[in-house]
Amino acid sequence: MKENFLKYLIENKVPVTVFLLYGVKLQGIVTADEQDALLLQRDGHTQLVFKHAISTVMPSGVIKTSEKEE
Repeated sequence: MKENFLKYLIENKVPVTVFLLYGVKLQGIVTADEQDALLLQRDGHTQLVFKHAISTVMPSGVIKTSEKEE
């Protein structure tokens, strides 16, 4: 499920808010999903965000992650 979620965010360039474990809020578009990290892009800048530091990834709207949700 996680893989489908992140793949959808990347392919559809869905804006997201990423909350880190200590309350930091990052916003942007996920451009890549690696084993241990995500690339988050905003305003021409790219951030490497380590997955172990992420608490929540919240898309800007409702997303469809499977055919069953049609």
